[in-house]
Amino acid sequence: MSYWEAIILAIIEGLTEFLPVSSTGHLILGTAALGIEPSDYVKLFTIAVQPGAILAVVVLYWKRFFKSIDFYFKLLLAFIPAAVFGLLFNKQIDALLESPLTVGITLLIGGIIFLFVDKWFKSNEEITNQEITNKKAVIVGFFQVLSMIPGTSRSGATIIGGLVGKLNRKNAAEFSFFLAVPTLLAATGYKLVKFIVQSDAPFQSNNEIYMLIVGNLVAFIVGVIAIKGFISFLTKYGLAYFGWYRIVLGAIIILLIAFNVDLKLID
Repeated sequence: MSYWEAIILAIIEGLTEFLPVSSTGHLILGTAALGIEPSDYVKLFTIAVQPGAILAVVVLYWKRFFKSIDFYFKLLLAFIPAAVFGLLFNKQIDALLESPLTVGITLLIGGIIFLFVDKWFKSNEEITNQEITNKKAVIVGFFQVLSMIPGTSRSGATIIGGLVGKLNRKNAAEFSFFLAVPTLLAATGYKLVKFIVQSDAPFQSNNEIYMLIVGNLVAFIVGVIAIKGFISFLTKYGLAYFGWYRIVLGAIIILLIAFNVDLKLID
């Protein structure tokens, strides 16, 4: 993988990590479109580039992260379900990640659901009490478990979880961003340690380390832009447009598979 390919994948990560469109699906398409040879390092890169995007949340909302201990307790409540399920079903999740067909199908199904979400939760926009209670945090946490199925979209699942908890679109999206910090850091740390422990020579050259650094920097810059733009777009237009986009993308992936295009991230 070249530096330019790493930068393009980082741009894809920064743009899609916080949008309800599945960063996994886009990275699979990106690697296929660029003709990147599948390898363990490529799979690692797609995960280890996430901290850059996470940092965008911390920088944009840094005041919220220093507001109170209660804020962290609620994040912990929302984080626990995914942490437990992730540890219990890690092998099954990895197997699904190697199945582009799963990504295509879940993108399609999720897209159809998104077409109706705004109508289902229209009354949430009028609710004045938008406090993130412990109960709401737990609801979002269990919805995040659904995102372990590749193509579901972590942000999409948690935003819907927030809507189920009676949050409006803006607050549901922002809590989804906050929850991304512990969730993605834990996933990245686990995968990185596992990769290093299981490999005799984790990195084949210094270039692979430098590419991760560059990738995280790019993902951070793009992530800042994506978060600001998404909040404004979501508040004004809702989720239906993302639904149509997911349907088209899911159909593209399924068609590519039907024409025997190799979309795997690893051998």
